[in-house]
This record gives sequence, C-alpha cells and structure tokens, in this order.
Amino acid sequence: MAIITTIALSLIYFIDILPQNYFIILCIVLIIITLILIRLLKDQNPFLRALSCLISILYIIVLSLGITYELNTLDFFKQFGFNQYKTENYEVIVLSNSLYQDLSDLQEKRIGYLENQREGLSQAIQKLTKEIKYQEQKKENIESLLQELKKQKIDAIFLEENELQIFLEENELERENIRTIYTIEIEIENKKTSKEVDITKTPFTIYLSGMDTYGKITKVSRSDVNMLITINPLTNQILLTNIPRDYYVNLADINEFDKLTHAGIYGITSSVKTIEQLLDISINYYVKVNFTSLIDIVDEIGGIEVDSPYEFTTIDNIKFAKGKNKLDGQKALSFSRERKAFLEGDRIRGENHQRVLTAIINKLLTPTIIMNYNDLLTSIKDDFITDLDDKQIRNFIKEELKSPQKWQIKSASLNGTNEYQYTYSYKKNKLYVMKPSEESIKNAQENIKTVLSIN
Repeated sequence: MAIITTIALSLIYFIDILPQNYFIILCIVLIIITLILIRLLKDQNPFLRALSCLISILYIIVLSLGITYELNTLDFFKQFGFNQYKTENYEVIVLSNSLYQDLSDLQEKRIGYLENQREGLSQAIQKLTKEIKYQEQKKENIESLLQELKKQKIDAIFLEENELQIFLEENELERENIRTIYTIEIEIENKKTSKEVDITKTPFTIYLSGMDTYGKITKVSRSDVNMLITINPLTNQILLTNIPRDYYVNLADINEFDKLTHAGIYGITSSVKTIEQLLDISINYYVKVNFTSLIDIVDEIGGIEVDSPYEFTTIDNIKFAKGKNKLDGQKALSFSRERKAFLEGDRIRGENHQRVLTAIINKLLTPTIIMNYNDLLTSIKDDFITDLDDKQIRNFIKEELKSPQKWQIKSASLNGTNEYQYTYSYKKNKLYVMKPSEESIKNAQENIKTVLSIN
C-alpha cells in the first residue's frame, strides 16, 4: 500500500495538472488512509484485521486503476508540441489496362512528372531512382502527362497524391482509366509558426485544420475545415470563426491565388500564413485533425447532440431531422461534410462544423466525461497534431480546476460571392471559388479583436 500510494502521488506530481492545494489535500488523505489501514492490519481483533484486509485490497485496486489513468495521461501529453515533419505521398500511376503490376515492371521504361518545384518532388525522385532506372519526361500539367500516357509515349506518371485528387475531382471519368501501382512516402521538415503566449493569462487564437483524409495525421492534404478558435481565458469567451474551404485567397510564400483548401496540400504552415495574411491577424497555435480524429473523439465521448436548423439527407444517404439529432462518430462526420444538400452549400457546411465542434466542447466540459477519460485519451492520442506544448495545456487545465468557469461560445462565418477562377493548383480550367467579401472580412477582424481584448 505504501509503495502504490507513493507511485500514484508521484505520477500525479509529474502530470502536474492539479492545483497545489488540491495536490496537498490528496497527499494528506491518501497517506492518512494508508497509515490507518496499516495500523488496522496489525490489530489483535481478527474481525478488524479481516475488514482492513478487504478494504486494503480494494484500495490497491482503485489506486492501480488510477495509476493506469495517470500513465495514459502522461503518454497523451507526449502528443503535444511542434511536429517536426509533414508527409507527402507520391504515386506511380499507369493505365488501368496496362500490364504493369509492380514498380519493377517499369525498369528502363518512360516515366513522366510535373516540372513544378514542389518541395518533396526532388526527394521522391531520388527515392524512385534508387528503386529502378527509367527515362524521365517532364510536362507543365497533369493533362499533358495523361495524354502522353494514353498515347503510350510514356509508360507511367509520377504524381503527388493531392495533385492527382484535385485533377480527378474535375475529371471524374478519368478515375477508371488509371491505377496506382506504387507509392513513395516523403518526410519534409516543417517550419515553426507558433507565437507563444501564456494561455492561462493571455487571449490567443488557434487555427483548427480538418483534413479530408483518413489515417496518418502528418500527411498533407486539402483542408476542408478552416476554423479559428479565439479564446480569452480572462473573460471565458470562445469565438469560432469559420472560413469557407473554397475561399479565393493569395497563398502565402507562393504569391498565387487558389482555394484556401488547397493551401493544406503545401503543409499546415502554408494554411496558417495564408489566413494570417487574409485577416491581418496573428495565429498563435494550430491543431490538425482528419476524418479519423472526428469519428474517434465523438464515439469515445459517447456521442453528441446537435441542433440542426434544417432537415436534410447526406450524399451517403444519412437523414438528419430539423431540431435535435444524436450523432455517433460516423454520423457526426456525415453531418459535418455535407454541402450539396444546401443551396448555400459551403457556408452551411461551415456552420455545421461549428455546431459539431460546439457540441464536442460542451460534452468535454461535463463531469460525465471522466467515465470515458481513459478510453478517450488512448483512442485519440495519435489522431491530431498541434504546436501547443504539454506544459501550456497542463497549466490551462490546472487553472480550470482551480476555478471552474462557464464558457461562453459564439460562432461566426466569413462569406463571399460565387465565382469561377483559375487556381494555382489547377491552372487549365476555371474552378468554383468563393470571392471574399470585404465586409465579411472586416466583421471577422472586429469580432476576433473584441474577444482578444482583455477586460
């Protein structure tokens, strides 16, 4: 009992999320319980000894479970902090009816790729040349590569996964004509963008990026959710500002116009800098999640309840009623992703993102979450990346435990007009975009500034 009590208290000390007075009280209580039980175990009365033995066993079981929780908490906190690398996937693509089945089949064959200076392309080519010898051909765009492939002037195409997906979105019929036979994964160093503040005393803004993929969270992909979470720990205000995925913006560091969602394929730092440039604000930190993250979080907290202003059916045939809807992880994802069911598709989808996020925050702030605490941490620890470090989060939790407050959550969305424009990521044809409304941007700036103001 003495050993397990010492271990439990030591872990609580190292986790460092309990306010000091709470920790001292807990130490005193556990030490007193341990001393009393040890004293009773030595009592001459057989009944007291038997009773204290039973209580001691229960005490050890409870503390053992507590230690499991503590170890999972420590492991979870390792997820926080700047992630040094992002991942790009490059695919070797052949015609569907081709006889090529494996990379080795392309030995001494002709492989084409784009002339662009994408960050990971040269690294991917180096890896490819270590696997096989081939004749290279460069083209300006994917359409030219595909035409060369169809005419059998080249035998395969080498493309980054997201570049291929953007092309296929606009050319759905081409999906049946091609297939991937090999994938090369490249790790590229991230650039740090965080602007650190004491989040227990200073208002701050987090960029939430929701990627349109499952699986590995470090993988670059289009950012379908682009939300700013502005938090004032002094006034207990949270402002959720949604920016439509199709917002037509100038990509930072590239200085070309594109959809905001496409900034994600150049890495999280590209999205952060682009939004800072758009709204003339500073973003302190980011959190990156994907489809897997949302499903796991919602399922582990026991589902959420969302109030929908609309009755609608999603593209995957899930029906939602006007009013209260109870959602598990998969339904929450469908609810969040749907846009084609609405006349103002992307704007309504952004509002639904906010409804889901608000429901998750409210559920996480309820005392009942302790019942799912262990499973929740285990389930989501690999489902997100953030440049918030664990010390900041620990201090924030400690302050909340010291003086719990009711948080006021507000939502806002940027808006614009529908247009068709050329984009940096797909230059051949004009794509649907949303041209930003200057009034909408000004309102967002003022709303964020208001929440950041220390009162």
